[in-house]
Amino acid sequence: MARTILVVDDLSDWNPYYPSEQVTTFENYLVLEQVDPDQRVRVINLCSSYRYLSDGYYCSLLAEARGHHVIPSVKVLNDLGKKALYRLQLEDLSQTLAKAFKSRNKTGEITLLSYFGTTPEAEFQELARLLFERFSCPVLEITLRFFGQQWEITELKAVSHRTLNESEQTLFADALDMFSKKVWRKGRARKTARYDLAILFNPEEEMPPSNRGALKKFINIGRQLGIDIELITQQHYVRLPEFDGLFIRETTAIDHHTYRFSKKAEAEGLVVIDDPTSMLRCTNKVYLADLFRTHKVPSPKTWLLHRGNAAHLDKLEAEAGFPVVVKIPDGSFSRGIVKVHNRHELDVKVHELFQKSALLLAQEFLYTDFDWRIGVLNNKALYACRYYMVKNHWQIYRHGGKRTDSGNFDTLPTFEVPKAVLEAALKATQPIGNGFYGVDVKEKNGKGYVIEVNDNPNVDSGIEDKYLGDELYRLILTEFLRRMENRSKGL
Repeated sequence: MARTILVVDDLSDWNPYYPSEQVTTFENYLVLEQVDPDQRVRVINLCSSYRYLSDGYYCSLLAEARGHHVIPSVKVLNDLGKKALYRLQLEDLSQTLAKAFKSRNKTGEITLLSYFGTTPEAEFQELARLLFERFSCPVLEITLRFFGQQWEITELKAVSHRTLNESEQTLFADALDMFSKKVWRKGRARKTARYDLAILFNPEEEMPPSNRGALKKFINIGRQLGIDIELITQQHYVRLPEFDGLFIRETTAIDHHTYRFSKKAEAEGLVVIDDPTSMLRCTNKVYLADLFRTHKVPSPKTWLLHRGNAAHLDKLEAEAGFPVVVKIPDGSFSRGIVKVHNRHELDVKVHELFQKSALLLAQEFLYTDFDWRIGVLNNKALYACRYYMVKNHWQIYRHGGKRTDSGNFDTLPTFEVPKAVLEAALKATQPIGNGFYGVDVKEKNGKGYVIEVNDNPNVDSGIEDKYLGDELYRLILTEFLRRMENRSKGL
């Protein structure tokens, strides 16, 4: 369980807010006795000054020396102390600024306050969130000015909560409430859970890897196992250090916040699924194709196509014939995958797909009525589903306009899966890692052909859990529990 400490100069600084036993002075933090080494500690540094060698500076420095996760960090304080350092991290925010000022006059100067990455001015909320990810401070003062053709951030400054007026204190308190409910809520009962697990999800995602019913199951089963599970979104990036584990239940991509979450969680010592290495290996089909070839994983015949190399297309036509399937390397849910029936279609489609990637993948077309999906965790098969093709279509998903159709499914015990399919799935995941994977396998003439390995497999209530029920969630969370226990023991 994580423990949170708020450090102030004097206890009277906290008088405007609800009393909390987790508020302490810098003097008391100096002589704080050694905390249980198995307990994660987060420090929110609310000292009045963060200047170099001030009490606030030393508070963050000592917190890091003690292995505590502190906001603001020494790096953030040093960066904010020199404009040349923090300006380097602002160069990619021009689009965010343009969006914020879409309906504003392009003149003058604006100063706004961000409280734990939130601001009452809705148009600046995304800007405040992005700045909080880079410069995590309780209160950040942001100065904006219009130069020439665009708005720019001219100054960033960490300011003390003691300088806030009454209305600003309310905003600060509300933001702290959202940021760390363990601290703010008066009279909240202590939890008995041994570990904290964050589940990253996107409530707006159209086709998430876990539906609402599954997320509720995870939370309920976690409680039975002594794991307190909290649903978080991309706005909670800086809260990761307060958890013991991270389970990503949002569709992943490398150029996406899910990868940043995974990297940060791993760096903070959390148990994380999907781990960043698995994400890198699974999200690119070019990598998987080479991996399968190297490790002799049974898979369809595959050709690499390079932009501008017409000889690759000639070779594909000669060796594969038609129809043939062409894919972008990082597509998901059947997106970026086309079937071509002749050379003209091939030329047209690869031209379109080469706009997205310098390399494409072509595979021989193996038609089956369904694809096997084998869920694998820690190199063991957990569940098996047969996903059927959409009626009158060659894929399990059909995207069209505002609607996405999907085929039917069967969920079976793993012992009913053909041996060749199961062996192919397990052989495919072994060189990738010991994470949680969904292996797509086609079965033809008694042989299993691995199509791809997904790092973020579906666990939906009413589908993947159809056979195992609650036991599926228990198996996944028990593995989290085992890893978190091993981590706390230094194993």
